[in-house]
Amino acid sequence: MTASAPPPILVLAGPTASGKSALAVELAGRLGGEIVGADSQQVYRGLPVGTAQPDEAERAAAPHHLVGLIDPGEPMDASRWAALADRTIAEIAGRGRRPIVAGGTGLYLRALLHGVVPAPGRDEALRARLTAEASALGRPALHARLAAIDPAAAARIRPNDLVRVVRALEIAAGGELPSALHAAHGFRPDRYRALFLALDPPRDLLHARIDARVAAMFRGGLLDEARALLDRFGRPLPARLPIGYAEAAALLAGEIDEAEAIRRVQVAHRRYARRQVIWLRREPGVEWLAPPWDGEALARRVNGWWSAP
Repeated sequence: MTASAPPPILVLAGPTASGKSALAVELAGRLGGEIVGADSQQVYRGLPVGTAQPDEAERAAAPHHLVGLIDPGEPMDASRWAALADRTIAEIAGRGRRPIVAGGTGLYLRALLHGVVPAPGRDEALRARLTAEASALGRPALHARLAAIDPAAAARIRPNDLVRVVRALEIAAGGELPSALHAAHGFRPDRYRALFLALDPPRDLLHARIDARVAAMFRGGLLDEARALLDRFGRPLPARLPIGYAEAAALLAGEIDEAEAIRRVQVAHRRYARRQVIWLRREPGVEWLAPPWDGEALARRVNGWWSAP
């Protein structure tokens, strides 16, 4: 007996603060859909403000999945997320609903649509040594080591991105070149029939939305979430935490004032949005949508695509 083909999916991507969540909720309502979150920051439980998780109204308007899934500090990689997404998508389709995958984490989306190239597993002892070296010598020193081993991989990873630098060195220690594994992702067959849409607001509008969102986070509970993390972990906070919590912790410790904390987080989110756009522009089959977005017209188009053989 052969396995049934996976259901078609709508993928709605784009940079942070571009409006994905609101549009996904609207489309879910118009299409009879449920939303599968593809966001590496929103997977964390107990951090709804700092990760801009769907609010109560959005959750009431459409079911959301894979949001607030794991505890802070717990690892989540693309392979594990894709396996969870596969199961969730099948369950949604089994209920006669339409799966809408919405988020801005390009590696998650690539893993879902094209699969994950086998790579060396986690080596906790090596990770601990590399993290200790980064603390003693500075993160750029670890990045320089990666550049000597795999210049192409180092060119893709920021020197201060400790999580990705450590993972790349871990892969290299396992006998693989991280850049070769990265390139191999682009040549795997499609796992789903997918309509892949990405929101493309003008940069000045996107930056204004990011700045306003970050300021609202500081007013709306980010500091309370940071206090809870400090009570649990102390300082320094775990490296895997989403953007903003280190700056909030520094503010709580009196090391910087509120204006500087907000500025730093705004800059970090703008840089993150830029990396998201760069990643998505390299992905095959992405259709970019400039605002304004007509939800009714877009739903009609998606419905026609879904119904096509």
